[in-house]
Order: sequence, then structure tokens, then C-alpha cells
Amino acid sequence: MARSKDKKKDAENGEADETKDDSRIDEPTMDYEELVKRVCVIAKPLASRKLTKRLYKTVKKASKAKSLRRGVKEVAKALRKGEKGFVVIAGDVSPIDVISHIPIVCEDNKIPYAYVPSRLDLGAASQTKRPTSIVLVKSHEDFEDNYKECFSEVKSLPLPL
Repeated sequence: MARSKDKKKDAENGEADETKDDSRIDEPTMDYEELVKRVCVIAKPLASRKLTKRLYKTVKKASKAKSLRRGVKEVAKALRKGEKGFVVIAGDVSPIDVISHIPIVCEDNKIPYAYVPSRLDLGAASQTKRPTSIVLVKSHEDFEDNYKECFSEVKSLPLPL
């Protein structure tokens, strides 16, 4: 009983719980090299540090412009219906079977895709508090320059054999 009263008093006094703080969403959770060590075996082509940062920025702008498909189910449905764009897949998804079919679907539809090291950072970039395994970024006039730049760089990445 006393514990819940203390929490109530803290909330009334303005001392908010640290877990509800949104200021940390844009910050990466770990260093890029640490995140790369945690990616799964099939995470190829993996975006470089610079491209990863650029992809996160484009995903954030796409989320604000409502030009983003988020999650395995929604992305698979969008690809099946023929939506165009590029796909960003998190490399640390476990189990791998959740996303293992998506690269094949992307190659069949001639849609470029790239892996990034962290689903936590991908979720933060897509303006959610939950980790996100995969996003499809569609073109929009609000961020056309960033989109074209990322699209060409993701397309130029070498596909695995």
C-alpha cells in the first residue's frame, strides 16, 4: 500500500517516471559496431553506418508524412499489392523465420532492400515506442530528395548470392 501511495505522491509532485521520457527515442541504444555483432546470419546487404543514419532519418520523415508501412504483416501485404518504395529490415530479429521470406518477395518485385543493425532504433525512427522488424518507405513530395538518395544507395548495395 505504501509503495503505491509514494508513486502517487511522486506523480502529483511532478516527478515523472524515467521510463516515460520520450527524449531518448532519437538516441541510438548502442554503438554501431556493438549492434553489428548482434545481427543474424542472413542480414545481407547490411547498411553502412552512414547509410544507416540516413535511412533512419528518411524513415522518420516518412512516418511523419504517413508514407510508411510498418511491420511484417503490413509490409508483406503492401508488397503483394504492388506498392513501390524500398524496404528496411532489422538485422537482429529473432527468430529469423519471421522475416526470412521478405527479401525473396522484394527481389521478385524488384524492390531494393537493406538491413540495419537494430530493431529498437528502427522502431524509434518510425516514431513508435515498440521495436520494429521491417518498414516499407514509399515516396512522398515532402522528403523526395532524401527518398531518392536512399533509394539509389540501397539499390546499389550488392545482393547476396
